[in-house]
Amino acid sequence: MLQENFVEYIQDSIRKNWDTDALADYKGESFTYGEVAYQICRIHGFLKEAGVGKQDKIALVGKNSSRWGILYLSITSYGAVVVPVLPEFKPADTHQIINHSDARVIFADEPVFQKLDPALMHEVMCILSITDFQLLYSRSDEISAEAKNFFSAGLKSEMQVTREGFSLPKVDNDKLAVISYTSGTSGFIKGVMLEHNSLSANIRYAHRNMPLNAGDQIVSFLPLAHAFGCAFEFLFPFTLGCKVTILTKTPTPQIIMGAFQEIRPALILSVPLVIEKIFKKQLIPVIGKFYMRALLHIPIVNRVLLKKIREKLVTVFGGNFREIVVGGAPFNLEAEMFFRKLKFPFTVGYGMTECGPLISYVSWNKLKIGSSGIAVDTLEMKINSANPARIPGEILVRGENVMRGYYKNEDLTREMIDEEGWLHTGDLGLMDKQGNLFIKGRSKSMILGASGKNIYPDEIESLLNNQFAVSESLIVQRNGKLVALIYPDPETIEKHNITPEMLKKLFERHIKVVNHRFPKYMSISGIDIQAAEFIKTPKRSIKRYLYH
Repeated sequence: MLQENFVEYIQDSIRKNWDTDALADYKGESFTYGEVAYQICRIHGFLKEAGVGKQDKIALVGKNSSRWGILYLSITSYGAVVVPVLPEFKPADTHQIINHSDARVIFADEPVFQKLDPALMHEVMCILSITDFQLLYSRSDEISAEAKNFFSAGLKSEMQVTREGFSLPKVDNDKLAVISYTSGTSGFIKGVMLEHNSLSANIRYAHRNMPLNAGDQIVSFLPLAHAFGCAFEFLFPFTLGCKVTILTKTPTPQIIMGAFQEIRPALILSVPLVIEKIFKKQLIPVIGKFYMRALLHIPIVNRVLLKKIREKLVTVFGGNFREIVVGGAPFNLEAEMFFRKLKFPFTVGYGMTECGPLISYVSWNKLKIGSSGIAVDTLEMKINSANPARIPGEILVRGENVMRGYYKNEDLTREMIDEEGWLHTGDLGLMDKQGNLFIKGRSKSMILGASGKNIYPDEIESLLNNQFAVSESLIVQRNGKLVALIYPDPETIEKHNITPEMLKKLFERHIKVVNHRFPKYMSISGIDIQAAEFIKTPKRSIKRYLYH
C-alpha cells in the first residue's frame, strides 16, 4: 500500500485552496473549495442519520455536473463505496447494476429517476436528487423524516464549516472506494472493485508527471462515470487545486471547442474521436489540396506552412494548453504522424478500468511515434512473449493500481489476476528496451468505441442472433463505427422465398430493434451480409481476428 492517501488528498486540497474556485458547470453554478467542503459535510451528516455504514454501496446515476462530483467526493470520503452508472443505460440494465452492487442509496438525475422502478431494486432504502440532494423516494417513513429534517436544517442553519476546522474521516487505502461497471447489459455484469490505493496511485503519478499546476483551469467533457475522465479530468485537478469546468450537455465537438476558447484549459484530456475529427474536418481539406501538397514539399515553405497550421490548431484548443493526453481508444496513426510533424504537444496513454485506469504514459516531447508511453511508477509491466521487442504478446501488469477484483465474481477475478498478482489485460503489445509500449491489438473481443467507451460485441450479437432469418452475426468496427456482419439462415431463406432485396430490408429492421435496446454509443451503423458461414475454431467459436 502507498503512503499517499486518497481522502487526505481531498482534505489537503480543500484546506489549501479554500477560497478559490473548485467545480463549475459550464455556463451554470459553481463552487469554491470551501463550498464543496460545506456540501460534503451536509452529505456526510445525511448518510450518518440515515444509518449508512462504512463500505455500504451508494449508486450515482446522472450526467456530468459539479454536484455529481461533490457526491463522488462525499461518498468516498465518508468511507462508503460509490457505484457510478452511466445515465444512458436502459432502465433494466440500471436496475441490474444497482441490485448486483447491493446499493442501499441512489443519487439520481430526476429524468433518470422517472424511468426507474424502486420496487425492482431490493436493497435500496432511498433515492435522492443529484440536482438538489432532496429526497425522491424512501422505503421507510422514518428515513424520510430524517432526510427531510436534516437537509432542511442544513440549508437554513448556520452550519459552521471553516478551513481550520474542516477534516474528513480517516479511510485506509485498503478500503474499497469504487465499483465501476464496465458493462451494463443483462447477463454481462462486471463490476471492477477499485480500492482507495488505486485512486491514490493514479493521483500521485499525475501530480508528479503531468503538466498541471494549482490554479490552472481544465475542461471536463469525458464521462465521469468512466475511470479515465474521473481520474484525470476531475480527481487529479481537484486534488491539485485547479478549477474544473464540467460540460453538462452532450459534448459535441462544437460545444467542446467553444468551451476551450472561453476557458483556455492548461491541460486537455481527450479520446481520439475529438482529435481525429478536427484533423479530418479542419486539416485534411487544407493539406489535401494539390497546391498545398506541392508547397509542403518545398523545405522553406514547408516550415512556414507547418508553423501556420500549428498556430491555427493550438488556437482551436484554446491556445493555453501545455499538453493534450489522448487515451481510451487507439489513435489514428496518420493523424499522429502529422501532429508530430507539426511538433504539436500531444501524447498517447494506455489504461483500463481495472487499473483505475492508468498503465502507461510519457510526456509529449518523449513519446515515440506509435507508442503509448512507458509503465507508470506504481506498476510493473511485461509482455508475455519470447521476444517482447519483436513478437507481440499479452500485456501483463501488477502493482498499486490494480483492482481488488470483480465484485461477486471470484472465477472471473482468477482468470484476470494470476497467483503472482499479474493482471492479464487481454491486450497484445510490444515493448522496446527503453520500456516503450506499442499496442498491437486486442486478444479479447471487446471493442473500444471512438468515444472511448467499452463495447462488448457479444451482448449485441446475442440479441441480433435471435432475430428472424439470422443464423449468426459478428460486430466489428470500421472507420470508428459498428458494422454488423450477418450470415443469414439458409433454411429460412429457402422456406420463405426471401429475395436479397427483402433480406436487406428485413435485416435493417432488425438493426433498428437492436439499436433501440442498447445505448447510443453501441448503435450499429451498417450491415454486411455474409455469403458463407463464419470460420470457426474446433470449439465452434468464431475466429474474430479474421474479420477485423
